[in-house]
Amino acid sequence: MGLTTEEKSLAKLNLNEMIEAHSSWTSRLKSVLGHTSDEQLDVSVVSQDNCCTLGKWIYGPAKKMHAHLPEWEALRLAHENFHLCAGEVLKAHQQGNAEVAATLLKGPLANASQLNKDALIKLHALSENANLLSQLLHFDASAVKKSMVWYTLAIVTAIIFIAEALVQVLAEQLPMMPDWYATILNTSIVALFVFPVIYFQVLRPLMASIKAQKLAEASISVSAVAFETNQSTLITDIDEVILKVNRAYTETTGYSVDEVVGRKPSLLETNDQNAQFYADIRAQAKRVGSWHGEILNRRKNGQMYLSQMDITAVYGNTGAITNYVITFNDLTEQKAAEKEINDLVYYDVLTGLPNRRMLLDRLKKMLASVVSGDLTKGGSKRQDALLQINLDNFKSLNDTLGQGKGDLLLQQAATRLRACIRDFDMLARLGGDEFMVVLERLRSDPKTAAAEVEVISKKILASLARPYQLAEQKYQGSASIGIALFAEQAETMDDLLKRADLAMHQAKASGRNTLRLFDPEMQRAANNRAALVADLRVAIAGNQLELYYQSQVDKNHKVVGAEALIRWKHPTRGLVPPFEFIPLAEETGLILPIGLWVLKTACTQIKQWEASDHAKHLRLAVNVSPLQFRQPDFVDQVKSALQKNAIDSSLLKIELTESMMFDNIEDTIAKMQQLKEVGVLFSMDDFGTGYSSLSYLTRLPLDQLKIDQSFVRNIGIHTNDAVIVQTIIGMTHNLGMTVIAEGVETEDQRAFLEKNGCLNFQGYLFSRPVPLGEFEKLLAW
Repeated sequence: MGLTTEEKSLAKLNLNEMIEAHSSWTSRLKSVLGHTSDEQLDVSVVSQDNCCTLGKWIYGPAKKMHAHLPEWEALRLAHENFHLCAGEVLKAHQQGNAEVAATLLKGPLANASQLNKDALIKLHALSENANLLSQLLHFDASAVKKSMVWYTLAIVTAIIFIAEALVQVLAEQLPMMPDWYATILNTSIVALFVFPVIYFQVLRPLMASIKAQKLAEASISVSAVAFETNQSTLITDIDEVILKVNRAYTETTGYSVDEVVGRKPSLLETNDQNAQFYADIRAQAKRVGSWHGEILNRRKNGQMYLSQMDITAVYGNTGAITNYVITFNDLTEQKAAEKEINDLVYYDVLTGLPNRRMLLDRLKKMLASVVSGDLTKGGSKRQDALLQINLDNFKSLNDTLGQGKGDLLLQQAATRLRACIRDFDMLARLGGDEFMVVLERLRSDPKTAAAEVEVISKKILASLARPYQLAEQKYQGSASIGIALFAEQAETMDDLLKRADLAMHQAKASGRNTLRLFDPEMQRAANNRAALVADLRVAIAGNQLELYYQSQVDKNHKVVGAEALIRWKHPTRGLVPPFEFIPLAEETGLILPIGLWVLKTACTQIKQWEASDHAKHLRLAVNVSPLQFRQPDFVDQVKSALQKNAIDSSLLKIELTESMMFDNIEDTIAKMQQLKEVGVLFSMDDFGTGYSSLSYLTRLPLDQLKIDQSFVRNIGIHTNDAVIVQTIIGMTHNLGMTVIAEGVETEDQRAFLEKNGCLNFQGYLFSRPVPLGEFEKLLAW
C-alpha cells in the first residue's frame, strides 16, 4: 500500500520533531489556562486524536507500516488517552473550574503525555531498526554484484586468450610458442570449465549463506529491541512452559528470570478469577490463535493488579502451533489516572462527595423511571424526596475566621450528613455551603412519606447544630432545609430543583435552623415575585416611579424641609406600597438605578424650587440604600447631580440608617467627609433601633439624628420609651446636632417632644406623603 504525498511528508519527520509536535498541545493548554494566550480552543477538536501532526502520522504512514505491531496499538491508545485528558482540562477551564483544570493538567494529563512519549520512542526505535535491516540487505546485493563483475572479467579474459591461441594453432604456430605461453593457455582452458562449477557449487551458495546470516542477525537485533520494551513479554512452548521473559516482565511481576523459566504462566493467576475463566482464554487462543482482554494478575509479593493482556499463537511450517507470545501492561497507573479524572469530573474535591454533575445524572435517571412507571412499590408509585441544605451564616464564618476554617466546617458537615442518611440515599455538594440529599424508597402515601422525610430532616438539623471544632476554634452552626417530594407526577429536573430551592429559602426567611416542605403556595409567591421584578424593570425605564413629599416642620409648624419618598404607580396594580418592592429591589440590585433616579430627581426638584419664594429655602432629604452607598462611585454620583443642577449643596440632606453607618465605619466616614466638604448634610435615620457605639458616633460627621417612630408612638404609653426619647434629645444637643422626630401623629406627642428640646417634626399630624402638586399647595397655604 503506497503513501500519499502528505503521508510521505509526515514519514520524513524525525523523533524530535514528533515529540515537539506532541508537546505543543500541552504548551497551548498551559497558555490558555494561564491567560497568557487569547487562543480559542474547541473542546471537541482538542479531544480528537487524529487532527494533530502526531495523530496524522500515527493514522497515516505509521499505521500502514506498523499496524500489525503491538507497539503501534500502544502508541494509538496512549495518544487517544492524552487527547481525552486534554479535552477534560479545557472543559473544566471553560466551565470556570480552575482548580480542577490545574489538577488535571499536573496529574492525569502529565502522566498521559509521558506514556505517549514512551510509546512513540518504542515504535520509532523499531522503525529505525527496520531501516538498518534494509541497509544491511542493500550491502549484500552490492557484494554479489561486485563478485559477478570480477568473475565475468576473468571468464572474458580467458575466452580471448583461448581464441588467440586457436588462431595461432590454425596458423600452425603453436609448436613455436614458448613453454610459459603454453602453460597460460592450458590454465585458461581449465578455468573456462572450472569457474562455472566454482560459481554454482561454491560462490553462489556462499553468498546466499552470508546474505541469510546478515538477515538473521538484523532480524535478531530488531527482535531483541522489540522484546526488551516496557511491555511485559513472555514466550512459551506449546505446553505453556515459559521459555523466555523480558526485563519488563521481571520488573512488573517481581519474579526473576530463573524463577519463571521452565514454569507455567499460571503462577500469576489469582483466586478472584475462577478456573473456567482461564480455561476459556486457553481455548480461544488455541482455536483462533489470539486472545485480548483485561485480566487480574498477581505479583510475587501477592499484590493484585489489573493488566491488559494479548496472547498470540506462533505457527510452525506444518501449520501447527509451536509457541505462544504473551504480552501485558500493568494498568494500575492508567486506572488510577482514569479514576482521578472521574473523581474530578463527578466528585467534589474538598469533601469527596458527588458533585452537581453526578447529582443531576442520578435525578435524570430517577425522573425517567417515574415517567416509565418503574418506580413502583406495592402497585403504586413510590415517593422520593430532594433535600436542599444550606449552612446558615457560612459567608460570615468565612469572612471572620477565614476560608480555611470554612473548608473544615464543610468537611465536618459532610461527615455528619453521611451519618444521617441511609446507605442507598445520595448526598452531594453543589458548591459553597449548599448540599443536596436524595431520599429514595419512601412510603407511597405522600403524607406518610412527608413524615419520613421530616424525621430524617430533623435528625440532620440536630446533627448540624452541634458545636464544631475548627482547629483551635469552636463554632456553633445551623442549617436550613428545603424539601421537595416527587413521584406522583412526571416533572422536569429544573422544576424539582426550583421547588427544593424555594422551600429552602422559605426556611431561611422563617428564621433559619428549620425546614420547610414545598407547597404550591410557595410557587405562586415565587411566580408573583418574578413577575413583580419584571414589572419593576419596566417601571424604571417607563417613568412609572414618582417622588412623594412629606413635610418636616419646626415648632411654629412652618415647613422647613421635606423627605422625598418613592412611590410606584403600576399601570394595572395601582399604587404599589414601598414595603412590597423596595426589599425586592435591594435583593435584585435594582435599588441602584432606582436610588440614582431618586438622587437626580431630588436635585432637579431643588433647582426648580429656587424660583419659588415658598420653597427655595427647603432642605430635601433622600434615603440612600446600603448597596448604593457602598458603590465606589457613590460620591461622584452625588457630586455630578449637584453640579449638573448647580444647586446649593446644603439643601440636600442624605439620610443613612444606623446599621449601615457602622458597617465598615472607616469607609463610611471617608465618603461622608468628601460630601461634607461640598456642603451636603447628613441625617441618621431610625436612630435608637440599632446598636450604636457612642465612640463611633462622635467620629461621624452628622448634622442630625432622627428619632425612630417606634419610640415616638409609645410616648405616653411606655415610660421607658419616653426616657429613651429624652436621652436621645439630650445627647444630640450635647454633640452639637439637630434632632427631628418622625411618626408624630398626635398633639400630645408633639408637645412632649417640644418640651424636651426636640423642635423639628415629621408625621401625619402635619402631612402625609403627597405628590408634588399637593405638597406645593401646602407650602402656599
